Amino acid sequence: MKYFIVDVFTEKLFRGNPAGVCLLEDWLPDETMQNIAMENNLSETAFLVKRSSHYDLRWFTPEIEIDLCGHATMGSAYVLFRFVEKTAGALSFQTQSGELTVERKGDMLLMNFPARPAVPVQRLKSIGDSLRVEEFESFKSADLLVVLDTEDTVMRMDPEYEAMKRVKEEAGMLDDSFGVIITAPGSDCDFVSRYFAPNAGVNEDPVTGRAHCVLIPYWSKRLGKTVMNARQLSKRGGSIYCEDAGDRVIIGGRAALYLTGEINDEGFGKL
Repeated sequence: MKYFIVDVFTEKLFRGNPAGVCLLEDWLPDETMQNIAMENNLSETAFLVKRSSHYDLRWFTPEIEIDLCGHATMGSAYVLFRFVEKTAGALSFQTQSGELTVERKGDMLLMNFPARPAVPVQRLKSIGDSLRVEEFESFKSADLLVVLDTEDTVMRMDPEYEAMKRVKEEAGMLDDSFGVIITAPGSDCDFVSRYFAPNAGVNEDPVTGRAHCVLIPYWSKRLGKTVMNARQLSKRGGSIYCEDAGDRVIIGGRAALYLTGEINDEGFGKL
């Protein structure tokens, strides 16, 4: 099986968010794909199957399958543009979150994703406990959005992940694929963020496309802008182009190829 690792939302290796990309001829059993993602031990591994006019796409963390992933979608598009669909200008993916498209403009990849506007909710004690903060605003979508006062507060945040796992019950989240987004105005960009998903087996995701489905509608309304630039302040860090397109968002970035290889599938039948 052809396998790639792509560093996404960056132009440099060892920055951004590494995504695993597996090109399949047909679907493997779910258990096998979950085991591959566990073995890869990246925040997400993408699996793709080519159809006549699009690709079917699924994403797995080391612990669960999730319904939407940005960086592994961009990583998948990067691999296809470079090695498979060399003359294509855009690609279409069918996913649990509907059709997603990725367009290339020079060395930029622009993803068209569903907007996920968040609505205000009361302050959750479990959020305050896990982030060790008292002053914040809370919003709820497919993920939870926590708005803080300064970039420095976001940068210095050191969550208590076991406490964060208890957010699920208090917030009434339906499954473990949700994450907690923290955000604040940026000093040299429009806004900054970090993303935590301990219930999905990813304590901190380095740079998160799906989080910007929530962040872009929030900051577009707050700043009165439709085009913005953002940074995610994980240790690896990454830069994100953001555009509010109504019920859709455009999430853009660059990528760098780290690895091409083969996964030995000879023993899959013995699992």
